[in-house]
Amino acid sequence: MIRLVLIVLLFLLLYYGQLRLYRRLWLSGLKVSFSFAQDHIFQGEQGELKEVVENRKRLPLAMLKVKFQTDRRLDFGTDRGSKTTDRYYRYDIFRAGSGERVTRTLKFKGTKRGFYVIDGADLIASDLLLTTSFLTTVSVRTQLYVYPRPWNSEELSRALARLNGEILVRRNLLEDPFEYRGIREYQPFDSMRSVNWKATAKTGELKVNLKNYTSLRSVRVFFNLQDDSILKKEDCVEAAIQIAAGICLEFLNQGLLVSCYGNGMDMESGRYVAVSPGTGGSHMDFIYRTLARIDPERKPVNFVDTFGEKILSDAGDVITCFVSPNHYDDFLALLGRYQAGGGEYRWFYPVSGSKPPILPEALREHVQLIHI
Repeated sequence: MIRLVLIVLLFLLLYYGQLRLYRRLWLSGLKVSFSFAQDHIFQGEQGELKEVVENRKRLPLAMLKVKFQTDRRLDFGTDRGSKTTDRYYRYDIFRAGSGERVTRTLKFKGTKRGFYVIDGADLIASDLLLTTSFLTTVSVRTQLYVYPRPWNSEELSRALARLNGEILVRRNLLEDPFEYRGIREYQPFDSMRSVNWKATAKTGELKVNLKNYTSLRSVRVFFNLQDDSILKKEDCVEAAIQIAAGICLEFLNQGLLVSCYGNGMDMESGRYVAVSPGTGGSHMDFIYRTLARIDPERKPVNFVDTFGEKILSDAGDVITCFVSPNHYDDFLALLGRYQAGGGEYRWFYPVSGSKPPILPEALREHVQLIHI
């Protein structure tokens, strides 16, 4: 009897001793981290998420649950320990011995363009006998860009080829205001801004500067994601972002200056898209990241109010590309004013179904339908 009592007392002593020890030390030296294998993938590609548990103390953890959530558009599949509703919820169970590091790799597919962040995890541990649970929330930070896949179709390829031809024709046909190749007599069609007043004063007759010619080296892309109709065109709106990416990629590959503007809202800055002119692969990467961050849940700002003045006043010697899956009256009126002022442009119009949109005849020659 006495032996039994001693055994019970010893058990209780060990039980409450280890329980107190775990309650005080279970979180000490414990580190949990997440990291994506790459900082970006393209829409539809596979990616990997690494989940690492480090137990840097001597006290082993017999059971540790790690729970986290992320956007459901990262498709991790439907294996045990996961649940998908409006978000993707997952928990994994680890056993981490003294000084042990455990790494797991989770594969997923980036089904939709976007910017995805994992910024926290819940940790649930137990004592050595698995009788009591301890819970805490830790801050983690890892992020992934899923770039829009540049639109690739015969329609777009042919349209860009024609546009390339026009750009080549315009090369060596544009006057450079900073370089001169001589002086000639004034003609009625000359601008007074081209008059060389020093030569005029010397000869007593109006003389104008002859300007050298330069190449057209700038393309700007404006995309309009407004979708205020009753029947939403979500597929066409996403296609518009992909088409904008494809246009930028095409002309950056040719060494042209490319800028990109749109009324979609950046989920990080809370502002509309405005990428200044640039060249090269790093500039395309910046455009990809900006397009990836467009929030599909936020209503775009009004396109005409936001970009109307810029479109009309900054035309210069550029080719302007519009991408829009809708033709609201104010947008059509803006294009009409731009065209009337001599602006060069192409409108890439993503459509679904076989029924073409009804557009003003004066604009039709500038429109390229892109069937999705």
